[in-house]
Amino acid sequence: MGTAASPPDITTAPGSLKQTLRAYCKPRLARSIVEILITAIPFALTWALAWLALSAGYWPVALVLAIPAAGFLVRLFMIQHDCSHRSFFRSRRANDWAGRIIGVLTLTPHDYWRHSHNLHHANSGNLDRPRIGGLDTLTVREFQALPRWQQWRYRLYRHPLVLFGFGPMYIFLLNYRLPFRSMRDGWMPWISTMGTNAAIAVLVTGMIWLVGVVPFLLVQVPITLLASTLGVWLFYVQHQFETTYWEHDEHWNAHDAALQGSSYYVLPGILRWFSANIGVHHVHHLASRIPSYRLPEVLRDYPQLQTFSRITLRESIESVRLALWDEDKRRLVSFREASIG
Repeated sequence: MGTAASPPDITTAPGSLKQTLRAYCKPRLARSIVEILITAIPFALTWALAWLALSAGYWPVALVLAIPAAGFLVRLFMIQHDCSHRSFFRSRRANDWAGRIIGVLTLTPHDYWRHSHNLHHANSGNLDRPRIGGLDTLTVREFQALPRWQQWRYRLYRHPLVLFGFGPMYIFLLNYRLPFRSMRDGWMPWISTMGTNAAIAVLVTGMIWLVGVVPFLLVQVPITLLASTLGVWLFYVQHQFETTYWEHDEHWNAHDAALQGSSYYVLPGILRWFSANIGVHHVHHLASRIPSYRLPEVLRDYPQLQTFSRITLRESIESVRLALWDEDKRRLVSFREASIG
């Protein structure tokens, strides 16, 4: 008896890989609607249960319920992320308005974020282009050339308490409210942020009228803080690992930046679901129009893609100490490894 032929290794031919992945860039309307419903409805129900538990005096229960509620909120953000690539629906208008509505819950102005995130996709891993939409990462030489006070500022910026504590709060509660860093991008960032701010104000006012200001804050604040931290962590892990990819402009190319510089984050099933398969990030960077729920299909049909930039949960935690790109060693290193204490 003959054996089934293994799928061709398309990873060595960028043109063939791009053409192959194009077949997966077709959202399914019913599936997209179901994905939103099975995320938004449980989020609302969990939020209501937390409020009921708090009202009955069971505040520890309300605090525990903040964990799954934050997970659903993260998943909503990942759906918004799909909408930013206009991959969740075939209609551009449907993607934009779904993203804008979800952005009220995630505190993320959709059009403003879409613009910066697309710049991230266009420039990821390029040492000579603006590092917009991602985490600031300096090379060892860039860090050594900085004045002492700027070195300490970068050290502070890369500290875990800042990256995953103060940083997420600053991004979602302050930075996304006023787009001062996008003053040269015209009116779009201001229209997007101010429109989102107004919708958030209406929603918050309505919820406070319904449940009261103190109960609202006691339920919503833990959910927001946890969800923002988890969201930043996921985007951190996707490009901040030891063997990631950075190149100067003359050697940079999008294919290598995607396969080598974007991780395949291997997570348990429940975490894959709550993160909407964002861990299959290398495939996402290869073809950002693939809906999140179709990314596992690509790995199933082309298992060789599972061998690229693969990191486990444990390895991702260990990567937090890495802060500088060493151009000689071709890897991310810690301050200690860079011999700068």
